[in-house]
Amino acid sequence: MYSAGKAMMLARFNLRMIARMMGCVVLLAGGAWAQSGKSPSVSIAPVPLVTAKRTEQTMVRLDFRVATGFHINSNAPKSEFLIPTALKMDLPTDIVLGKIEYPDGQDLSFPFSPDEKLSVYSGDFAINLVVHPLKSVVPGKYVMHGVLRYQACDNAQCFPPKTLPVSFDVKVVKEPAAHHANPAQSPHVRN
Repeated sequence: MYSAGKAMMLARFNLRMIARMMGCVVLLAGGAWAQSGKSPSVSIAPVPLVTAKRTEQTMVRLDFRVATGFHINSNAPKSEFLIPTALKMDLPTDIVLGKIEYPDGQDLSFPFSPDEKLSVYSGDFAINLVVHPLKSVVPGKYVMHGVLRYQACDNAQCFPPKTLPVSFDVKVVKEPAAHHANPAQSPHVRN
């Protein structure tokens, strides 16, 4: 009979072994995918030039497409063992990244796990983010760089995680001049 501590260690060991075996399955599946010629990829549409005023928040829409026949986990997958889709941005100094808004995933079940619904993106989806140039930013054009990390799957298997480079240009312009109301006319002025 095991003590509670030994049982817990055995359970952790079993989970690590399962995770390693799943990693091997993913690598083998990736090799099979490479030989089959299928491409479990995500692409990004060109992002039009974004004009952002200093001191104001500007919403940027990034449009992505998952290759036909594949899906990727949403940003909020239903299992801690699934790799979420995540956007990471590295912005220039004095341009602050605001909220990133991910779409809701679509709940679907697949032949490899018919009793479980997974939260996924397929086809076209958009991620919105906010850029906020601070007052100290010199007006001009800046390149925003980042990556989208995702794990693609088809109806039979999942593939190793990938990253997609993301970049777009932001033209920072001066904020509108503060409005100064004309002072009231002096009482000494005679009409």
